[in-house]
Amino acid sequence: MATFILIPGGWQGGWVYQQVAEILTAHGHTAMPITLSGLGDEPAPTANLETHIGEVVSAVKSQQSDVVLVGQSYGGMVVSGAADAAPSQIRALVYVDAYVPDTDDSVWSLTTPRFRDMFVAGAKADGLNCAPPPTLDPRCRPHPIGTFLQSINLSGRWREVPRKTYIGAHGWEGSPFLDLYQRLSGEPEWSTFALDCGHNVARLQPEALTEILLAQVA
Repeated sequence: MATFILIPGGWQGGWVYQQVAEILTAHGHTAMPITLSGLGDEPAPTANLETHIGEVVSAVKSQQSDVVLVGQSYGGMVVSGAADAAPSQIRALVYVDAYVPDTDDSVWSLTTPRFRDMFVAGAKADGLNCAPPPTLDPRCRPHPIGTFLQSINLSGRWREVPRKTYIGAHGWEGSPFLDLYQRLSGEPEWSTFALDCGHNVARLQPEALTEILLAQVA
């Protein structure tokens, strides 16, 4: 049996993976949905990308079983950083409509002008937290802006993880991930899947997502 560490995207907590976690648990696996600093009940305006990566590295190192790291959207940055720090403990990486950075990349550098404008507008109140877009779930919390701005430092060891999968959600307009999906589809070390749904795959297609996750440990 494996442990699935589930990392949400911007503004969201581990609650976004509730249905996915229930299905994984029903199959006998351990599911660990993570709520990163600042995205739960306690604000953490000074949290940055390094903070979030450190939290997931600690979760990985606490496990005795094979680990599958799963990250949606912003969570892809955290997946890469944690895998770079502890690749030997991880069986598979799954990026769910997510950023896949190289060293020195940040969410800010990788995303599109539309999302940069959203980040600037969301951080106007205090310059530290980016307010969630009004269309998101009311459980969403302001996201520490430093996590979007800080560049990632990677040695390349994350590429030692034997299985790497990218899931593209192709049912929404303005996705900053379409070119990335096309590029990874042509790389032999990657498996790619396309789902016809909006960006929030864990909420919109939990069964399809879980089927792909279970295949990582089949």
